[in-house]
Amino acid sequence: MRKGKKGRQKLIGSIIGIVVFMVVGIFGINSENINELLNAENDTNTVISKQDAVTTSMPVDGNLHIYFIDVGQADSILIQNDDSSMLIDAGNNEDGEDIVKFIKEKGITKLDYVIGTHPHEDHIGGLDDVINSDIKIDKIYMPQIETTTKTFENVVDAISNKGLTVYSPKKGDIFTLGDANLEVMTDSILDEDNLNLSSITLLMKYGSNRFLFMGDSEEDNEKTRDWPKVDLLKVGHHGSNTSSSTEFLNETKPKYSIIMAGKGNSYGLPTEETLNKLQNIGSKIYRTDLNGTIEVISNGKDIQIQTEK
Repeated sequence: MRKGKKGRQKLIGSIIGIVVFMVVGIFGINSENINELLNAENDTNTVISKQDAVTTSMPVDGNLHIYFIDVGQADSILIQNDDSSMLIDAGNNEDGEDIVKFIKEKGITKLDYVIGTHPHEDHIGGLDDVINSDIKIDKIYMPQIETTTKTFENVVDAISNKGLTVYSPKKGDIFTLGDANLEVMTDSILDEDNLNLSSITLLMKYGSNRFLFMGDSEEDNEKTRDWPKVDLLKVGHHGSNTSSSTEFLNETKPKYSIIMAGKGNSYGLPTEETLNKLQNIGSKIYRTDLNGTIEVISNGKDIQIQTEK
């Protein structure tokens, strides 16, 4: 969410390099070498195989479930398809324990993927709690960018303590979650003054349904490609007018739009401009500040939406 935060930023591989230095006494590994050492399979357009099934207590109904968790002025999205699950972002620092509880209440003991879309506190704040919990994690995706914040350092420490590897996906990378396919839609734009531009954006295909998750990406990200029509859009940057350009919305034409924002937030989000643009294309809008946690259920053809409020 925060924009214009200055300070030293480097590739996320560099911070992992420091961890390696602390463990084995190696210093000065650049991002390319550390990726080769720890992340050999993470090449452009890599197809990541479907994860082996694990036994959990979650219900197996054959449907895709997406939970847009109400974490105030922040993002956290949990996705389930039978015995596969993933988490996109984990709210602010104080949200971590609640998110862990939410995940466990869904019967999840393993996350196939954990994605920190970009290193702002309102997206990765609770990730260290998730990683430090007893929930197993197969893969962690984050953009190749770093900040010097305590929040980011806590996440990196948690990753190191669990012996996990960070993967930095590229545009065109494809991976699977149960019967759903996900594609990385844009490369990160590395800008030391605007971390939003490094957001990982994902298109999920499940049957004939299409879901687009935009993180805090902005118009500069939207201009980097042509976009497909989608059934549902997780609106970028909490409904800010820096995202969701008219051109982008005319291409995607989402039937449903989800805005994640805190009630009465000091940023004035979502903006009237963004709401008007969504209404002009006929998109039905749901908001966590008004509707609480939002559950989206898809059988691959039909979409149902249930709200907490």
